Amino acid sequence: MARTAVLTPQKSDFPRWYQDVVAKAELADNGPVRGTMVIRPYGYSIWERMQAELDARIKDAGARNAYFPLFIPESYLQREAEHVEGFSPELAVVTHAGGKDLEEPVVVRPTSETIINEYLAKWVQSYRDLPLLLNQWGNVVRWELRPRVFLRTTEFLWQEGHTVHATQADAAAYARRILHETYAGFMTDVLAIPVVPGLKTPKERFAGATHTLTCEGMMRDGKALQMGTSHELGQNFARAFDIRYLDAEGERPYAWTTSWGASTRMVGGLIMTHGDDAGLRIPPRLAATQVVVTVVKAGEGVAPLAEALVAELRAAGIRVELDDRAEIAFGRRAIDWELKGIPVRVEIGPRDVTAGAVTVVRRIPGSKDATPVADVVRVVSEALDADQAALLAEATAWRDGHTVDVTSLYEAVEAASDGWARIPWSTVGEEGEARLAESAVTVRCLLRPDGSVPETEDEPDLVAVVGRSY
Repeated sequence: MARTAVLTPQKSDFPRWYQDVVAKAELADNGPVRGTMVIRPYGYSIWERMQAELDARIKDAGARNAYFPLFIPESYLQREAEHVEGFSPELAVVTHAGGKDLEEPVVVRPTSETIINEYLAKWVQSYRDLPLLLNQWGNVVRWELRPRVFLRTTEFLWQEGHTVHATQADAAAYARRILHETYAGFMTDVLAIPVVPGLKTPKERFAGATHTLTCEGMMRDGKALQMGTSHELGQNFARAFDIRYLDAEGERPYAWTTSWGASTRMVGGLIMTHGDDAGLRIPPRLAATQVVVTVVKAGEGVAPLAEALVAELRAAGIRVELDDRAEIAFGRRAIDWELKGIPVRVEIGPRDVTAGAVTVVRRIPGSKDATPVADVVRVVSEALDADQAALLAEATAWRDGHTVDVTSLYEAVEAASDGWARIPWSTVGEEGEARLAESAVTVRCLLRPDGSVPETEDEPDLVAVVGRSY
């Protein structure tokens, strides 16, 4: 009864369930300006773990972190026509500051290609400077008409990578490395979200890019969520910002650039991929707190045993927290930890001290087992590994069970009511893509028949993954 009283069931109203989880698991609140959000400490701890894990992978790919200004001269965006046209409806523009009108309006960054390329043009002189691989962690503003916390907000947090290369082949290879090793690897191995890497259609690609690569995840309501993108920008921005380099033959050709980004939208994806009617389920590798040692009731020997187990778990490299708030009803605390999706609880009361055993509660499978004190570290360690794998397996089975192969646009629209359709791209094309859009269905990405990512949308026998999306 306690579970159903806390959250709206997913099956009865999925959007309301999502809002309930965000609020009651203390992840975020709506900000004072429409479309903004306040990320609460628990929600931010999830984002911090995402940052740490993703940042390590970005650095493994050779990129170094930098920071560029939040305000961008409006004239910078005007230099790349397709880019400014794509972002114009979302721009926040400052025209008055310091008590007077500005000589030139400034844009609150929607993305940083323009300002970063201005400086890359200064820093790149020779082929010896290439590749130049940068990443930035920050916030961006895109004026959102239909906001939803974490999924679509006017201001959100993200990382954006920007790189310069001597050749098209090197730039393309790096964009794909980011897609597969950095993004898809992180999302699958840490978030336990089985994303589908693919190529965006020309209609869906990033403004100013020659190709956009994407990681698409399926949520529990069957909709797609674009979890991260990597863009081949060709020489479009290099020509707009005069990014040239002196090559080994003494010529000064234009460079080739990429950009790529993932944001706090991943928190929304985490909620909607793994959450259930009791709240969040956090993958153990991501969880800021993997285990909570909970004092059920105060009594002789309870506190020392709880503290000893915390120390042992921490020494084993497990992220652990002690909940010894015996003045708060145990049931209330248990529901709270369940809502927050803590992977494992170790519950200790006076009877457990006498018995020499504790109760290990696993959030993901929902199990509860008596465990000898001497076995706690081993049992918990094994549970964390098993539950990480279980979440990925469950999400993969859900996605595969809600993906069907079809041969017509009508069937694709029908399938998109609760999942994805796979349909020959030759059957869709630009005309079919427009017809799908009339039913709020989009081509999420293009794949080769074997599931690999194509070089271009012109390859033969491509498959379109079609669905509704956030």
